[in-house]
Amino acid sequence: MTGLHYEISGPPDAPVLVLGCSLGTTLQMWQPLLGQLGDRYRVVRYDHRGHGGSPVPPGPYTVEELGRDVLALLDSLDLDQVLYCGLSLGGMVGMWLAAHAPHRVRRLALLCTAAYLPPAEGWLTRAAQVRSAGTASIAELVLARWFTAPYLAAHPDEVAAYRTMLAGAPSEGYAGCCEAIAKMDLRPVLPRIRAATLVVAGRADPAIPPVFGEQIAAAVPGARFAIVEGAAHLASVEQPAAVGLLLAGHLGGRGER
Repeated sequence: MTGLHYEISGPPDAPVLVLGCSLGTTLQMWQPLLGQLGDRYRVVRYDHRGHGGSPVPPGPYTVEELGRDVLALLDSLDLDQVLYCGLSLGGMVGMWLAAHAPHRVRRLALLCTAAYLPPAEGWLTRAAQVRSAGTASIAELVLARWFTAPYLAAHPDEVAAYRTMLAGAPSEGYAGCCEAIAKMDLRPVLPRIRAATLVVAGRADPAIPPVFGEQIAAAVPGARFAIVEGAAHLASVEQPAAVGLLLAGHLGGRGER
């Protein structure tokens, strides 16, 4: 596979922060946080394979493949060690990276994610649906998981943009990532993670409830767990100030390398 699509912003001499997206989104999902993070970090946002501007190889994929895509990106940018923050699928990739390439990840932030997310049959059914009917066919179901009801009612323009983003996700790429989640079980490798780790959950996340974050934090040595109130699955979009504050406190800044 050719390289991932990415964008870089922020001061060239700042610590490098890599941001990994949720399933069905593009790197634009991190836009609400850039105002808080952009002057503290050299931010690298990327699209998973099968999403946004990245290539769409035929599925199924694996989390290992998604992780190796990121390692190839880091190599292409000559980045030896980075800070990594991933939400949902991006967090799954972050756990794989920190466990299998520990020298590449100095600090790790895992948002609204899980190390194991059964039942596999549900993910395989979703993969089959989007292959047959497209990602637009699951838009209403997914949006109700991404955002709380008050946010959906109060931010129609933003919600419409995310509906368009999801509907624009290539069916094969989305399905291939669903299949990666279906076969994923990162629980055995969590104790191998040595990067300083923050795990964050949205209080009202129906897609990956807080208990999954608690399980990760209990298994990763020294990990810290936090809950963001008033947030469903895309907590960094719905509550960017609260998430940004947690990230700034955990990741450090330009004075810490």
